[in-house]
Amino acid sequence: MPDLADLFPGYASEWINTSSGRIFARVGGKGPPLLLLHGFSSTHVMWHQVAPQLADQFTLIIADLPGYGWSDMPRSDENHTPYTKRAMAKAMVEAMEQLGHVHFALAGHDRGGRVSYRLALDHPGRLSKLAVLDIAPTYDYWEKLNRLSALKIYHWAFLAQPYPLPETLIASNGEFFLRWKMASQTKSKTLDAIDPRALEHYLAPFRDPARVHAMCEDYRAGAYADYEIDKADFDAGKKITIPMLALWGDAGVAPAATTPLDAWKKWATKVEGAPVDSGHFLTEENPEATAKLLREFFTAA
Repeated sequence: MPDLADLFPGYASEWINTSSGRIFARVGGKGPPLLLLHGFSSTHVMWHQVAPQLADQFTLIIADLPGYGWSDMPRSDENHTPYTKRAMAKAMVEAMEQLGHVHFALAGHDRGGRVSYRLALDHPGRLSKLAVLDIAPTYDYWEKLNRLSALKIYHWAFLAQPYPLPETLIASNGEFFLRWKMASQTKSKTLDAIDPRALEHYLAPFRDPARVHAMCEDYRAGAYADYEIDKADFDAGKKITIPMLALWGDAGVAPAATTPLDAWKKWATKVEGAPVDSGHFLTEENPEATAKLLREFFTAA
């Protein structure tokens, strides 16, 4: 396996102790703290083209979620508790505290977006602003699943199947699975927009059965505990009250389930949003437009 390229030159590498084990993060830039969280099949590396366009305005903390990248893989249980977005959000709050940030801005893509909105609901005093990239709430996805959306997010049901079904099938050819899934979710239906050096970072965990298991546990939590936690908040009318930005690829995953901005207006009181000329991977398919929208949102008074 080739050495993995350092796509964050000049950034510090931090391993931060939390209740979910050590969290790995790259830290750089200057200004108020902005935590950036990645999604499934990616790692913190997915921000490598956006980070240089934000680092002059923000201290960036670019973390790997529990179980992903170089963060620890907490031991799971029958309820997949360590991989709930509630547990992951708690770990991120703890990590930011360890770095000296009790109040911060947050942007998350895909699974990281789910951790992000859960953090906003569970720890409302921690965040100044929130941005989510190419997602609708977990509750909405499961409730609105239909033929077309199910075909687009087939991996939700596949990865959530009981152990060891998805782990065993992925182990037979993890590289094929990752390449196929990522290409199918881009606007061009190719991997042309994904930097080959970044792709090597994404492929590495698929060569490790323990990492594959951790990622499946994330999706099992999404199908059960995360849904129930979301449903309880939705039924109680709990809302995100800080300023929120929803971005999505105009050929991304989020529009498959619902109209993203309309969905978020049911969950947040101050939400704005816009599509980006992109598939699911906004930060890599269209980093300039994505960075511009994030920068404008997080710097606005």
